[in-house]
Amino acid sequence: MLKISFQELVDTFERILLSRKVDPELAHLAALNFAETSADGVYSHGVNRFPRVIEYLDKGVVDGKATPECVSAFGGFERWDGHMGLGNANARKAMDRACELAKEHGIGIVAIGNTNHWMRGGAYGWQAADNGCIGMCWTNTMPNMPAWGGMEPKVGNNPFIISIPKSDGRHIVVDMAMSQFAYGKIELARMKGEKLPVPGGWDSEGNVTTDPAEIEKTRRVLPIGYWKGSGMSIALDLVAAVLSGRNSVTDIGKKYTEEVGLSQVLIAIDPECMNTKDLTDSIIDTVVEDIKASTPEREGGKIFYPGEIEINTREDHMKNGIPVLEEVWEKIQSL
Repeated sequence: MLKISFQELVDTFERILLSRKVDPELAHLAALNFAETSADGVYSHGVNRFPRVIEYLDKGVVDGKATPECVSAFGGFERWDGHMGLGNANARKAMDRACELAKEHGIGIVAIGNTNHWMRGGAYGWQAADNGCIGMCWTNTMPNMPAWGGMEPKVGNNPFIISIPKSDGRHIVVDMAMSQFAYGKIELARMKGEKLPVPGGWDSEGNVTTDPAEIEKTRRVLPIGYWKGSGMSIALDLVAAVLSGRNSVTDIGKKYTEEVGLSQVLIAIDPECMNTKDLTDSIIDTVVEDIKASTPEREGGKIFYPGEIEINTREDHMKNGIPVLEEVWEKIQSL
């Protein structure tokens, strides 16, 4: 395992993206996203995912020169076309705009279609919170999860994110796929030769399993909450498709062989329209303190609020370097 500095990651990602003629502004935004995601310890959507994005650029399924644009608007709600550009850069610009709309209207919504994989969805929750806004966002995906009771992948694991800002930057951020584990986490466990901590899908015999290789083979990931996760996946997909006027998970499965042409919704709400920062902080602190006062189920155990582990990981990695698997870094260097 290597330790790479944050700035070296940004510079390396940006240099490789620019070598593919990616728009300089978008290359910088995308490079920051990959590095920040890795710094938070979400390697599956950071360093480990970067080579696949370059592959998509090389194949022409992602347009590195495309910039997103607003195609219609009504009050605090805008519809954007991503023009098949870099998904993480598109989403970052869309959440920035949602925050601007929230500062003007109290709430801002940007629904973007014809875009691509946004990498780690939690990044846009952190982004909204850093702008002082409550953030909510989600994306649809290619069909990669069976609807409850079915065998074939018909729905997506459609990540959903919600964030609540604190004035000291220690925000509350929930980032969850509608599957028990995102495919990137399953892939990372397989690469490390590890089992999943709890069952994450079905094996070829139809049994639930913690073996990541078996789940990758069957493509039958387990929805969170079983039928509840399946229902949430369907609802999130439909709202994204309706608001963006673009592809549903069904459309994506029929049109493309790669995970492209996605629809996403990014929402920002400005709590300062009603609250002071001190009031919002006080509400959050009261709840967090109560949760942390819980008796740990194991002696010496700790209770973390959503986002706390990422904050601690980020602080360590910014100081001591970001761990990267040697084979992954070699592959990136070869690009």
